[in-house]
Amino acid sequence: MSDLEGLGTAVTGTALGRVVEPETGAVSRGGKGHFHETACLNCDTPLTGNYCAHCGQPAHLHRTLGAFLHDLLHGVLHFEGKTWRTLPMLAFRPGRLTRDYIDGKRARFVSPMGLFLFSVFIMFALVQIAGKSGPGDAAEPGRIDVVSSVAKLQEETENKRDAAVAELEGMAPDAPGRAAAEAALAKAEEDLVTLQSAKKITSVGGADVAVYESGNAWLDDHIIRKWQQNPKLMIYKLQSNGYKFSWLLIPLSLPFVWLLFFWKRGIGLYDHTVFVTYSIAFMSLWFILVSVIALLGGPESLIILLAVTVPVLHLYRHVKGAYELRRFSALWRTAVLLLFVNFTVLLFMASIVLLGSM
Repeated sequence: MSDLEGLGTAVTGTALGRVVEPETGAVSRGGKGHFHETACLNCDTPLTGNYCAHCGQPAHLHRTLGAFLHDLLHGVLHFEGKTWRTLPMLAFRPGRLTRDYIDGKRARFVSPMGLFLFSVFIMFALVQIAGKSGPGDAAEPGRIDVVSSVAKLQEETENKRDAAVAELEGMAPDAPGRAAAEAALAKAEEDLVTLQSAKKITSVGGADVAVYESGNAWLDDHIIRKWQQNPKLMIYKLQSNGYKFSWLLIPLSLPFVWLLFFWKRGIGLYDHTVFVTYSIAFMSLWFILVSVIALLGGPESLIILLAVTVPVLHLYRHVKGAYELRRFSALWRTAVLLLFVNFTVLLFMASIVLLGSM
């Protein structure tokens, strides 16, 4: 494991540990399996209430199996109320949740980072369960999806061009449909030129394979060519490294959100960080829900509808409420954010592939 992978695991593990740490709460006094302390067992400070006034540890502890299971469930799911207050707010009133947290009303809610790490961890676990790939899979030139799709498109375009040529050969110069046939021929030839200009022949596994490029040298060399030559290896890297570096989504997103508000006074990077973190947490949880519906055999049309419409509507409500915007201001920022989201996802995928290779 590289130093960067170790750092990613350490950051995720440390923060996730904060999520599952049981919060303080009242415990029973006396009885079998319980302490009967008069001073804090952690720091020896005399007890004057249900919590130590010095370190905050619960005053009366227990050591029964039932108590351990309670702490486990409480620690993971915050059964005492935080999760059940936070999740409905995140789903239906995300703007109010973010605004309250920024304004200091935090004791009642799961923290943005806590919810983010928990949801992203579950999401990537689900991705690995749903589709496992091994790092040793060799490249299969005949089954490279991108190349096959473009080759098929090129063949279809050539057929259209040939059909237009044949049609024109049988037409008189002043025939009524000649203009349409000439336009179809010109369009087909233009499309073929575009496809051909993006194609480069390379060697993979002893065979010539067509690799299609974006025109950006860095992107072509580090991402597109590697993905096309061995898609299974790239998918494996995304699955194995995704959750370790999931925290990168936050700093990658922040500059784009800042661009939408940099001229507004009273809105700082902290506000954007809370907004981004809660937003990613919701999108991860929503991805989990939609994926479960798909795995259970839900209708494809319903899955597409849920996957597309709900995130857009949620993002609009979140932006509008968190930054207290008017409808038009929230609408145009939502539209721009949707573009930024796609770019951020591409940057994240590129980052974890590169970091996983170090």
